Amino acid sequence: MNFLAHIYLSGSSDLIKIGNFMADGVRGNQYLTYDSEIQKGIVLHRAIDTFTDAHPIFRKCTKRLHSEYHHYSGVIVDVFFDHFLAKNWKTYSEEPLENFVSNFYTSLTTYENHLTEKAKMMQPYMIEQNWLLNYRSLDGIEKILTQMDRRTKNVSMMRNSVTELKLYYSEFEQDFTHFFEELRGFSSKKLLTL
Repeated sequence: MNFLAHIYLSGSSDLIKIGNFMADGVRGNQYLTYDSEIQKGIVLHRAIDTFTDAHPIFRKCTKRLHSEYHHYSGVIVDVFFDHFLAKNWKTYSEEPLENFVSNFYTSLTTYENHLTEKAKMMQPYMIEQNWLLNYRSLDGIEKILTQMDRRTKNVSMMRNSVTELKLYYSEFEQDFTHFFEELRGFSSKKLLTL
């Protein structure tokens, strides 16, 4: 899962959302140095990633891309799945996506001193280019994948994966829908144990 799904699956706590958002930049036991709510977000993020990577539906989706994108396939499917979450947002939340995104950007600014250095560097670009809202459109996804591709010095060729997204659009969307229901259940239960 990519940023939007991780934030959405964090429940209502701003600090859990912050922890879940920045968890990739926190190594090993470093998470223990953060506020307890942020720790919960980091632990939740790791549990979501483990669940996702091992799930047969997610693995089936990565196989559609593996011959072209190799080990970047999982990252690409994460972005595709955020697209389907944003596109079908009303199915998963009564709060409009615009409001959800705006509230999260506000909390990023409010809790900026809690962010990892990596998250602090990313924050202004994320807000200025409105990444989370742009997941809704194919153009937005293509821009995000192009930016990610640049970070790999264009080795990943992720920018081209929108071709496969269009080609297998209904299959990816159907897979997302089934998978996300299971992930929502898993995440809700995990949150209760933290």
